[in-house]
Amino acid sequence: MGLSLMEGNEAVAWGAYLAGCRFYAGYPITPATSIFNTMLRLLPPAGGIVLQGEDEIASTGYCLGAAMAGLKAMTATSGPGISLYSEHISLAIGSEIPLVIVDVQRLGPSTGSATRGADGDVQFLRWGSSSGLPVIVLAPMDAGDCFSLTMAAFNLAEEFRCPVFIASNKEIGLTRESVDLSGLPRPALVERAGPASTEGYLPFRPNEKGVPYFLPIGGPTLVRQTSSTHGQDGYITTDPLEIGAVVRRLKDKLEKAVGGFSYAETDPAPGAETLVISYGVTARSVRAAARRLRDQGRPVSTLTLKTLWPVPEAVISRAAEGMKRVLVVEMNLGQYVREIERVLKRVKVEFLGQMDGRLISPGAIEEAVRG
Repeated sequence: MGLSLMEGNEAVAWGAYLAGCRFYAGYPITPATSIFNTMLRLLPPAGGIVLQGEDEIASTGYCLGAAMAGLKAMTATSGPGISLYSEHISLAIGSEIPLVIVDVQRLGPSTGSATRGADGDVQFLRWGSSSGLPVIVLAPMDAGDCFSLTMAAFNLAEEFRCPVFIASNKEIGLTRESVDLSGLPRPALVERAGPASTEGYLPFRPNEKGVPYFLPIGGPTLVRQTSSTHGQDGYITTDPLEIGAVVRRLKDKLEKAVGGFSYAETDPAPGAETLVISYGVTARSVRAAARRLRDQGRPVSTLTLKTLWPVPEAVISRAAEGMKRVLVVEMNLGQYVREIERVLKRVKVEFLGQMDGRLISPGAIEEAVRG
């Protein structure tokens, strides 16, 4: 594809298609439905499957079944649907089922404003399961990111056998902008690893990365799956040693590897003593504000986080070196700022937030930087 005028949602769908996704199930919801519509155009001609579930719960269930059978699967929704996904998210974590979930966030709580953006789901994506175990959450700032990070999300889901979230936003998902997909970097595709031999296969025996080898359900080799606590053989267990070993492995396989997928963009300014940290569509306002402030002789550095969970602590710490002050800007009332405060204990951390259906303007950020 050459230069196109494309929504962020369309870019997500193209990224999924080129990453090898051949199964999509979802339920229509503003502002995520155009992902569904685009997948309906792309997948069936390529031999893929697109289903509309009777609700969000059924849709994620279809995706989990398809993934366990060996397909790359994706679903997309917004805040109310993410709430309904919760039980299946837990199943994907505990049973190590690869799945990409796109959350095109809108203003909440509850039904909220379906046509207004926000970043109010950031903590829910991390903690919205019954285990508290980590997940991967990537945050695009524009349509180009929607494409590239969706491809990365499929690679990470395959590599680590886990659910991976794309934390988009109505303002990204439904805004059309010029995108040249052929000019964007595309990662080499990753496929889930299978065992060298099926003899003595144990469905939850980990490899050197702490990730079990994959065989599809329904194949010639028996594969056990359960949502209950289990050992390497897939049988239910109440043995504390077995349970503890699995839980630690599920935690470590992501948190210890986050350095390999800590996506971010830094823009250091010589002489800057203030660092502005942001993510998502808000990062675009931050960049505009930083340019204006530099033109006025007030240099500020910026950090745009594109991996939110697990927290890329090393990236944050490096960007804050030598800074006297850090300003965190979010389209909510203060969610990710808590992580920045935890990581940067010796730096003054301030917050600028807004959750009223409007974008945070560059002017508001300039004013906050001036103090």
